Amino acid sequence: MKVKLDAFVRVKKAIDDMITQLTAEKQDEIKHKDWCVDEFNTNQVQTERKEAEKQDLLALIEDLQMTIKTLTGEIDTLKSEIAELQLNLKRGGEDREKENQEFQKVVADQRASQKLLTAALDILKGVYEKAALVQDGQAPPPGFGEYKKNENAGGVMGMIQTIINDAKTMEAEVIRAEEDAQKAYEDFVKDSNASIQEKSKTQVNKTEERAKAEEDLNQATQDKENALLELEQLSNYNGELHQSCDFIMKNFEIRQTARDEEIEALKQAKSILSGAKFVQMLKED
Repeated sequence: MKVKLDAFVRVKKAIDDMITQLTAEKQDEIKHKDWCVDEFNTNQVQTERKEAEKQDLLALIEDLQMTIKTLTGEIDTLKSEIAELQLNLKRGGEDREKENQEFQKVVADQRASQKLLTAALDILKGVYEKAALVQDGQAPPPGFGEYKKNENAGGVMGMIQTIINDAKTMEAEVIRAEEDAQKAYEDFVKDSNASIQEKSKTQVNKTEERAKAEEDLNQATQDKENALLELEQLSNYNGELHQSCDFIMKNFEIRQTARDEEIEALKQAKSILSGAKFVQMLKED
């Protein structure tokens, strides 16, 4: 009888152990399923966030590339404009120098002409002013006619004086033209230098902007590479989750129900084994 009862106790102990094991397995699968759900959700949220970050970075990179391209074009245009202004200044200076040299020559010629003509006029004036003194009132001896002033003298002297006046007028006009040309050249130099200074300042600013954009582009490109790497890692982890979780999540209800039924059957078996009638049957045997 003692041997029979001991065997019976061992059977119930084995049933209890099986129930404990099945309950533990059931709880482990519940925890595993909950972990899988949380990990899938976290992975999805992180993937969506990182994908949005990647798209933002791609848009930023495109925008920065366009900004750099635009700034480069503007800087090149400014360089070209500055070079053209500097060339125009050089040519303007050369032209002004030639004009001044021509001016100096014309003025010198006019003044030389005036000097020569004035000297000639003075000689003629001296001659004809003294003409009246050549005769002292006496009649000329036989064979000599009366000395008379050349009738064309006044006309010649008038022509010389006109030429002198024209030369003076031309000199004055040339001087005024030179002064106007010099003033225009100085204004041109002033305006050109101001434009060069403004364009040079703008060029410096745009060069700094481009350098900043290039720095931002390098950073954005690095951030994009990091985002792609993280997306790859998230994708790989998602694959690992599917390997670890797909079977349990797909068969969770079936396995839980099967364990519940198995536990219930074991409990019923133990209840039967624990019944008084069954124990009494063992005693009668």
